[in-house]
Amino acid sequence: MKDIINAINHWIQVLPKEYNSMSETEISNRPLPNKWSKKEILGHLCDSAINNIVRFVKIQYSEQPYVIQSYNQEQWVAVQNYQGRPLGEILTLFQNLNKQVINIIMNIPAEKLTYLCDTGNTQQTLQWLIQDYIAHMEHHINKQILIKGHD
Repeated sequence: MKDIINAINHWIQVLPKEYNSMSETEISNRPLPNKWSKKEILGHLCDSAINNIVRFVKIQYSEQPYVIQSYNQEQWVAVQNYQGRPLGEILTLFQNLNKQVINIIMNIPAEKLTYLCDTGNTQQTLQWLIQDYIAHMEHHINKQILIKGHD
């Protein structure tokens, strides 16, 4: 878990610098009408944190396997209007939500990392879900945010 905490802390520090080095056009441009802008991708990462905070907490005390509730990612991004919000607000939200994720991870007793959750396709452990959280985050950061002109 220490590696995951370090990775999240890394992005809490680095991502604002990366975004602040980009032009407004670069962060707001949608490469295609049905694709998110870099600003909306950051909002999506906030939504992921919100949903996973709930999961990481509930798995620890709910009957196993805890059934993961999916969410409509497109609607979450649209309804919260990340595209129309100031970048600074979204960056602060990203940082604060991920500080909370770290707080939760740091306080999970080791034996609870083996607790099971039902993802809809399979059963996985809480530890797997936490690893998947950072893998998902880094996928979006490395494949869409940090490259010039994402698709």
